[in-house]
Amino acid sequence: MTAYRYRALNPQGKIVKGVLEGDSERQVRTQLRGQDLRPVEVAQANKAESTAPGFRPSTMLSRISVSDLALVTRQLATLVEANLPLDEALQAAAEQSRNNRIKGMLLQVRSRVAEGHTLAYAMGEFPRVFNEMYRAMVHAGEHAGFLGPVLQQLADYTEQRQYTGQKLKMAMIYPFILVGVAIAVVLLLLVFVVPELVGIFSHSHRELPLLTRGLIATSDFFQHYGIYLLAGVLAVYFALRQLLRNPVRKKRWHRTLLRMPGVSRVVIAMDTARFASTLSILMASGVPLLESLRIAGQVLTNLVLREDSIEVAERVQEGSSLNRALRESGRFPPMMVHMVASGEASGELESMLERSATNQERELEMTMGTLMSLFEPLMVVFMGGMVLTIVLAILLPIFDLNTMVN
Repeated sequence: MTAYRYRALNPQGKIVKGVLEGDSERQVRTQLRGQDLRPVEVAQANKAESTAPGFRPSTMLSRISVSDLALVTRQLATLVEANLPLDEALQAAAEQSRNNRIKGMLLQVRSRVAEGHTLAYAMGEFPRVFNEMYRAMVHAGEHAGFLGPVLQQLADYTEQRQYTGQKLKMAMIYPFILVGVAIAVVLLLLVFVVPELVGIFSHSHRELPLLTRGLIATSDFFQHYGIYLLAGVLAVYFALRQLLRNPVRKKRWHRTLLRMPGVSRVVIAMDTARFASTLSILMASGVPLLESLRIAGQVLTNLVLREDSIEVAERVQEGSSLNRALRESGRFPPMMVHMVASGEASGELESMLERSATNQERELEMTMGTLMSLFEPLMVVFMGGMVLTIVLAILLPIFDLNTMVN
């Protein structure tokens, strides 16, 4: 059976949407009428965007959130390990989902499995949801007969990735809010408060102090040209984004990031931790080393590091050990290289790679924490300096007037 998305009118005349399985559109329409629903549009779930003009553009082939993927994976792992047949496990997971898009996707995967295809092949129809690493692990698990444990590993990996991503986002939220508030306060003072306060000096024929004149000029600039400045900043931002879509320019930018002190350390730690974790879980699932290296290289966001990973895979294919190939690249952290060497010598490469990823993530977390602890007092000092400058610029002419009166 195939999954179909539908739009129908209920007895109250309201549009309802959902997903049903059936052998044909006609059968689905019959099911809907049996539920006292009047079909408006029925279309195959993975073709809704092209065959049903009444539907919104389908997002079945687009990415879903990491939390949704982790939940689906955990449900499938639990059901498969409970010795439930795969098609029934997919059916149960679809019924438990409250998201119609995810439900339709799972039913479509179930349809392919029911037709005799492997789960990895069926998931291949949704490459933006189930990436190559995910499908390779599922494929290895199916061939080895350990699909349940492999899905559990995938669920753990996905949940850990979600947890790490949330921690990094939470660490960055406060600094962004602090910067936004600081900029907003300074702009409000310059645009609305300063003009009112310095207006008392407009009738004075004395020359104002340099600091006051500079503050007035800055205030006038933001009053008259602030909107153009904002438009210019946004234009530069979108222009840079457009330029970085070119792979050559993007690679140059990534190479520049790797040369920046401090920034390069964070970029390398983030990418290589993801690389080590992915490589570990692929190898533990039975995926061959060369294939694991190729797939793990795709999770690297920095194009220069991704190119290095390809060279590492080529050296390993030529007979070099993994730790030597990583060392010769010159960009992978020394601790990771040493741990890989220990893993290769002891035959526990997968666990050493996992430990290396954990250590790098912990080091990255400590580095981000240190940066944030330094950033907060710097922002306080910056805000204090700006307010002090504005106050001095306003008070200096007042002091001059008092001196003149005395």
